Amino acid sequence: MAVTSLKNIALTGAAGAVGSVVLKALIAAGNFNITVLRRNKSTSTFPDNVKVVDVDFESVESLTQALAGQDALVSTVGTEGLGEQQKKLVDAAVAAGVKRFIPSEYGCDLENELAAKLPVFQPKIGVARYLEEKAKTTPLTYTFAYSGPFFDWGLEHNFIFKSAESKPILYDGGDTVFSTSTLDAVAQAVVAILNKPEETKNRAVRFQSAAISQNQLLKVAKEVAPERDWQPEVVKIDDVTNAADERLAKGILGPETFIPYLVRAINDPRYGPQFTTLDNELLGVKQLTEAEIKEIVKSKLSN
Repeated sequence: MAVTSLKNIALTGAAGAVGSVVLKALIAAGNFNITVLRRNKSTSTFPDNVKVVDVDFESVESLTQALAGQDALVSTVGTEGLGEQQKKLVDAAVAAGVKRFIPSEYGCDLENELAAKLPVFQPKIGVARYLEEKAKTTPLTYTFAYSGPFFDWGLEHNFIFKSAESKPILYDGGDTVFSTSTLDAVAQAVVAILNKPEETKNRAVRFQSAAISQNQLLKVAKEVAPERDWQPEVVKIDDVTNAADERLAKGILGPETFIPYLVRAINDPRYGPQFTTLDNELLGVKQLTEAEIKEIVKSKLSN
């Protein structure tokens, strides 16, 4: 059955780094009726033209009631909600007759077999397989939006390039090119998916704002901040992931354990960090010019 129109859109995680930008883009599009699903007792506030429904994210019944009449559900939940919470969202979407679910899959291409095996991605992989099975037996459809790591956010938080103290870490030499997208590009892609439901049905879409390496980022950093004494350090990915493996084997969880696997996915060419096919044209996502890249890098460098 063709998915012809998605007008009533529910959004989860709307107060977060990704969700807040997606919400602005949905409002700016002007053709959606937007409902934010807010956790019970949350103090987050939203614009007056957005309907807000307080829900119990642990209750499929509560979520199903909140999703009544919705055409699509966009999830932008953070790390803690990526696994079982999203499966509850899927179950509720099926029960409520939602047509399209966009899970919080933004980031690395998890159709790469090596990336899909990394421990950090197992919650996302579980949800993706769950969605694929539901799509075979129910009217619910899905779209996976692969953006690469977030460009502006990743710079600001010293994630894709560590500018703090002018001592960037270059993984395995820093020459691996990876696809990366701004949060605005992610939001634009979400809007396009909702506006083109048939073209994006039951598939992954890939897009990027730029394809760049850590060394290329260092070159830009030196150009926009020449007064700083840049002292890059080369680190082997094997060293950081071996340490992560040891922590994981001991049951030690948390960022220190899981971030090294993200480092692997972004900086090891075997893991598909640079997308070989792009849906930028379909989604209307423009790539950044060199001048725009410089402007973003300059604005996001840590002191």
